[in-house]
Amino acid sequence: MIDLRDLADRPDVYRASQRAREEDESLVDRLLEAANGRREAIAAFESARAEQKALGKNVAQAQGEEKTTLLAQLKDLAAQVKSGEAAVTAAEEELTALQRQFPNLIHDGIPAGGEENFNVLKTVGTPRDFAAEGFEPRDHLEIAELIGAIDMERGAKVSGSRFYFLTGVGALLELALMRMALDQALAAGFTPMITPNLVRPEIMNGTGFDVEHDDEIYRLERDDLYLVGTSEVALAGYHKDEILDFSDGPIRYAGWSSCYRREAGSHGKDTRGIIRVHQFNKLEMFIYAPLEQAEAEHAKLLAWEEEMLAKVGVPYRVIDIAAGDLGTSAARKFDCEAWVPTQNAYRELTSTSNCTTFQARRLNVRERKADGKGTQTAATLNGTLTTTRWMVAFLEHHQNADGSVNVPEAMQPYMNGMTVLPVIKKR
Repeated sequence: MIDLRDLADRPDVYRASQRAREEDESLVDRLLEAANGRREAIAAFESARAEQKALGKNVAQAQGEEKTTLLAQLKDLAAQVKSGEAAVTAAEEELTALQRQFPNLIHDGIPAGGEENFNVLKTVGTPRDFAAEGFEPRDHLEIAELIGAIDMERGAKVSGSRFYFLTGVGALLELALMRMALDQALAAGFTPMITPNLVRPEIMNGTGFDVEHDDEIYRLERDDLYLVGTSEVALAGYHKDEILDFSDGPIRYAGWSSCYRREAGSHGKDTRGIIRVHQFNKLEMFIYAPLEQAEAEHAKLLAWEEEMLAKVGVPYRVIDIAAGDLGTSAARKFDCEAWVPTQNAYRELTSTSNCTTFQARRLNVRERKADGKGTQTAATLNGTLTTTRWMVAFLEHHQNADGSVNVPEAMQPYMNGMTVLPVIKKR
């Protein structure tokens, strides 16, 4: 959640952020009013309680009619204190509810508007000219079926639509991507983590996901637990209610997990293949850092994502996401989108977000100040290093005319030395 003191000091900055996000500006004033209402409620409660304590001392020394009068006054004050305490609780609940509605303050310079208003920061690599090579490219699912990599039909039979089996070289390929990404993360100083797939509601909410209204989230109602859509959720909650020591630099984790998304509202979109599915695997980078180092860490996350894309050998572009498409927690987000030949379009493969202090404030994650004098809220950042979806761009970009697929040199050690994924007979 946002810093109320900063909002009170710079309300116009927060109004501008809301405008850029295409969100309700009036929420700024409602928050300021609620914060003022809480202060007034606390002041009234504390005043009544102080008067109650002072009168209590007088009652102990009084006698006769004076004592009777004071006891009556004390009874009235007790009622005021009880009422005041309830008013404070109500004011705090109202303020917290409004705070939880308010998205993170965006960074200066990012584009305003919605999903289509991103800025392209750079384009890397050239899409293949299949016409010049003399053949029409197959889509990733057709290729996967030819080489025995994906079985959508049996996935639907076992689990329903948008589920699948990775088979043979498909399973090897995903593990190769994950292991290559993990080795890169280890070399960069990340601590590997295999995270829980189920989390408590307070962890999901603390990360910035709205468990009450987000139709993307799977819930296990009997246990009041939620399936994560990214290991970011579990990693954000890992240090809940803790004070971190950054004397040795930011704390970096690489979380390997399965991820689950309902894909609500995507009916009819990307129904073929594994672009939009209910379950996939992902290696997620997650960083805790001092706020003043967050922007530098964000640039590093993007660089690590691009390093992985270079190893996989697919053309891509980097985009600066517009304010209205950031989601609740991010102050800035960069996506890397790979070229998918059969769609004649760039599709997201990675996303990296600087969440500043937004998540950490919700989860009460603090850092010890460098001067040793107290604590302050830490910053959190996240970034994708690889997911199952990478197979889409990989298969389409590296395909051959006969349906086989070339394996880039960097990936060959992780594919048991295979240089080509051959066509096999369909079982």
